[in-house]
Amino acid sequence: MPLTLHLGTEDLTRCRFAVSPLCQTHEALRMLRRPARHGYHRTWLRRMRRTLSGLDLSPLWLFIPRTGGYTPDFLGPPPQEPSPSMEDELARMRATDPALAHAEIARSLACTPGLAESPQGRAALDDPGGTVRRLADLTELAWHALLAPDWPRHHAVLAADIADRSRQAADGGLDALLTGLHPGIDWAGHTLTLRMYGDLAEAQRADGRGILLMPSVFVWPDVVSGFARPWQPTVIYPAVGMGRFHVTPAPRPPAALARLLGRQRAALLADLTLPAATTELAERHGLAPSTVSAHLTALRQAGLLDARREGYYVRYERTALGDALVTGG
Repeated sequence: MPLTLHLGTEDLTRCRFAVSPLCQTHEALRMLRRPARHGYHRTWLRRMRRTLSGLDLSPLWLFIPRTGGYTPDFLGPPPQEPSPSMEDELARMRATDPALAHAEIARSLACTPGLAESPQGRAALDDPGGTVRRLADLTELAWHALLAPDWPRHHAVLAADIADRSRQAADGGLDALLTGLHPGIDWAGHTLTLRMYGDLAEAQRADGRGILLMPSVFVWPDVVSGFARPWQPTVIYPAVGMGRFHVTPAPRPPAALARLLGRQRAALLADLTLPAATTELAERHGLAPSTVSAHLTALRQAGLLDARREGYYVRYERTALGDALVTGG
């Protein structure tokens, strides 16, 4: 049987999106363990080969089975804010109740016969608080090694997905949003059905808190749900445009555009195929953030860019006029 989530009126009015660097870090780790997820990321994996060879993540692998199975939810709990910082999420992870950690550790170890009785399994269960701290330290290490250098671009893909789906909801309501999340998700009669999932008895059910929707670059081709109590019911789905995450940005602007706007402004406008923040653009173009900010302001005043705040970031994206200038349309 598939996993079904029956959404009442309160759930429907409280559906929300979020971007979680902690959850994305653990989806990246799951991707490393599960070759079926590698398809879109082979270039990234080749680029990260040396970094990965220098990381000892074996204590984390204990709770991320290669063939599937339950991973403790406290490793990547549903965020309480739309766009929390990694520092805040790690602090929340380190504050996990040891009793909750023990229950989730035991459930995860039980997925692999004999693992709970192994020396590593017994040590994890005997000191759940210490296990949480060690796993948080390793997660922080993995974040800095694997995701932090590319996080602005990574975040841009996720934010663009949320913006697209928010427009779908504005145009066609929740029906349009929920039916378009993923081919493995059905929506009918106030019931969200995840056909790729088994109907887990311990999975969290909709209870009036709403469904948290989180796009992910690394979850493809899966859809992830099944968070147990006390976590909010959550669906993690593949982000639209995730394949572009590994594409080298900053294309060369047309020569005519550079003559019209100036080389730097034309380069910035051509780069904004996906929304991006000032600091990200400054790093990619080797410019001071103040210089980039001045150029972006001028382009926005000319009607070529829009800007919107997302958590700690202000992201810029091309308007239809900006697209027409870059593409010659």
